Amino acid sequence: MKPIVVRSAIVAATGGLLFGFDTAVISGAEEQIQQVFALSDAKLGFTVTTALIGTILGALVAGRPADRYGRKKALYVIGVLFVLGALGSALAPNVEILMLFRFIGGIGVGGASVCAPIYTAEIAPAANRGRLVGLVQFNIVLGILIAYASNAVIRAAVPGDNAWRWMLGVMIVPALVFVLMLPTVPETPRWLAANGRWDDATATSKRLCATQADVDFQMSEIRESLAATANMTKVPFFTRGHRKVILLAVAIAVFNQLSGINAVLYYAPRVMQEAGASTNAAFLMSVGVGAMNLVATMVGLSLIDRLGRRKLMIVGSIGYLMSLGFLAAVMFYYENARGGEFTSTSSILVLIGLMGFIAAHAVGQGSVIWVFLSEIFPNRIRGQGQSLGSLTHWVFAAITSFAFPPIIGALGAGAAFSIFFLAMVGQLIWVLKAMPETKGVPLEEMQAKLGVALDHGPDQPTAVRAH
Repeated sequence: MKPIVVRSAIVAATGGLLFGFDTAVISGAEEQIQQVFALSDAKLGFTVTTALIGTILGALVAGRPADRYGRKKALYVIGVLFVLGALGSALAPNVEILMLFRFIGGIGVGGASVCAPIYTAEIAPAANRGRLVGLVQFNIVLGILIAYASNAVIRAAVPGDNAWRWMLGVMIVPALVFVLMLPTVPETPRWLAANGRWDDATATSKRLCATQADVDFQMSEIRESLAATANMTKVPFFTRGHRKVILLAVAIAVFNQLSGINAVLYYAPRVMQEAGASTNAAFLMSVGVGAMNLVATMVGLSLIDRLGRRKLMIVGSIGYLMSLGFLAAVMFYYENARGGEFTSTSSILVLIGLMGFIAAHAVGQGSVIWVFLSEIFPNRIRGQGQSLGSLTHWVFAAITSFAFPPIIGALGAGAAFSIFFLAMVGQLIWVLKAMPETKGVPLEEMQAKLGVALDHGPDQPTAVRAH
């Protein structure tokens, strides 16, 4: 693999790292933000959720400018949004300005979730595509771990009420590195070819590929892909024939967030302080949660093509029930039987539960959701299907992140974990009764199995019929 390919993939993966960092960094800042701006639990939830609202918008709109102006230019804009979001959040004089710049940073997160994988997939030679695209997902989880570690260091090093500003502002460093590295990488051959710049596309392909045979293969692949897109007829998305796969996509995305994963990522230190940990200990415990997330994600990605999607979801669902049930029991015991008297023992028990929870998520839902969404839809509606799944995911991420602080404030953490537990009972039933196995199933067979209209040639009508 040529150095320019590795460098290009690393640059794109840095966008993924910023995505993960921005997702988790608020976990260290939210308590001080609530105190400094005297926010109610509901307003704190909304302040945290503004970034997710921006993420929804970024994911919805990023594809069009990336197609029109280029993947590389889109990544430039995303990097600038990360810089502005971090700088504005760190300097925000009031909560309204903080919400605005968290929203701007969220747009960058949504754009990165779309553009970083696209850029990597299009820049990579076919033989290395899987590993390099997987680097983006790995860096998202790595970014979460770095955010937790950064928060712990800053919390220990910066006294007073301004630590939260440093926590949010430190993201300027990787964001600037990302922007400054972009001039060293090329535009993708596929985008150049799609815009009629075939000579530039071929020249770029020669820079990226190791042999002329690889160049010829990549360019022929691009020609076939563009020809198929040009011949593709418009297919209605919301039809009876697509109902089953649409429901599968919505279900897996909804259950992903009803597990409580984003609530845990955003509020991990608060949960552990609620359980009796000191502030510094809670931040260090969050680093452990992030490390478990990274390790378990690697395990899940290594098993997904060997054990299959459905088996991982079953394992993950059982892990959810064990860990969430354990967390709810611990919190109820100390909230009620012990009269709210939490100890160092209770904080360790909660840490064990959270580690089990994050491992269950990373091995199950975290590894499966995006692969499953990419497999269940026919070629002609795959983009729309993945957009629907992504939109559903981020909308429910916003809902759970908004609701978590008020629920804890009004009912306690035991009730919050019980709600997630009940939702995961529903997920396990759904996996056992409705989720198909997609491992190794040819797409056409999958479509027939699920009752989805099969793709037809450009001159044939697209029928919608059940099988």
